[in-house]
Amino acid sequence: MEEWVESYLEALAAKKRCSPHTVMAYRNDLMQLEAHLTHAGITTWRVVVPEDVTAYLQSLRERQYASSTIARKTAATKSFFQYLKQEEKVETDLSPFLASPHVDRYIPHAITTDEVTRLLAAPTRVRTPESVRDAAMLQLLYATGMRVSELVALDLEHLDLVAACIRCQGRAARERMVPLTVAATDALQRYLAQSRPVIARVHGADTAALFLNHRGQRLTRQGFWLLLKGYAQSAAVRNVTPHTLRHTFAAHALTTGRQLRDVQTMLGHVSISTTQVYQRLHAVTTVVTVPMTAGALPALNVVKMLGGGTMAARRPRAAGGAAATVPVGSDIVEGVAHED
Repeated sequence: MEEWVESYLEALAAKKRCSPHTVMAYRNDLMQLEAHLTHAGITTWRVVVPEDVTAYLQSLRERQYASSTIARKTAATKSFFQYLKQEEKVETDLSPFLASPHVDRYIPHAITTDEVTRLLAAPTRVRTPESVRDAAMLQLLYATGMRVSELVALDLEHLDLVAACIRCQGRAARERMVPLTVAATDALQRYLAQSRPVIARVHGADTAALFLNHRGQRLTRQGFWLLLKGYAQSAAVRNVTPHTLRHTFAAHALTTGRQLRDVQTMLGHVSISTTQVYQRLHAVTTVVTVPMTAGALPALNVVKMLGGGTMAARRPRAAGGAAATVPVGSDIVEGVAHED
């Protein structure tokens, strides 16, 4: 049974160009299904009937799996049986008999600009090659909204400091050029001039990767997550994941007047409806006036943003010392299905 799963996963990666993380998730889902069927005495996919699969999905509900997890496992199972039918390995495609569970609409989480300020400042409290690197990575994530998988996949050749932009490869190998803020550009320049050469002195260092770990190899997603967790704790910022900075970038960008299409392009969303989740925040009408500097985001340190949205904020009157008016208070977020 495992052999057919592996052939499906190979086709998933080659033909549908799914990311390694998607393939890994589908492998785990299908191997869990296989284990359930084997325990029930089923040793070949040819004899599986809809009742066998629904019994498996019901067992997940009884074990209190999240509806989103069950929905993903259902999707993996349906896709797998569609593949088996197309390859003529089974007589019947079971996917039409499997109902997808209702999934609560996704609610993104973003942090305030006061929390962003504390988080971005956390690596600068010490001066080491690693802290300079970390400051550059955090600035880059907040400036671009890129995924952490995209961040750690960056090579030196993807960065153009003269043009202040970076080439990012997203899902399904889709590439996009993302502009950089002044703060991100400065942080990257410091890293390349002061930090990376020191880290890269170790024997066998990766010469292509933009961000290196202390062994001189490409930094991993897990490595970045541990770094972020430590800085969030030191900055007293709660509930922060790498994806939180992506949500925060989008929410703050739209709040400060960025066009929806521009944010969609920067995030690499295929569907604009995915980006529109950040417009669905309803804030109370209390407003404050905060100072604005040229090219900067407004200091929304009094606005608790649980997701992006239309804040009904008046745009800044002019650059360089002008003022922006933003709403203050607790926000209610409408969640929608997400592409991330």
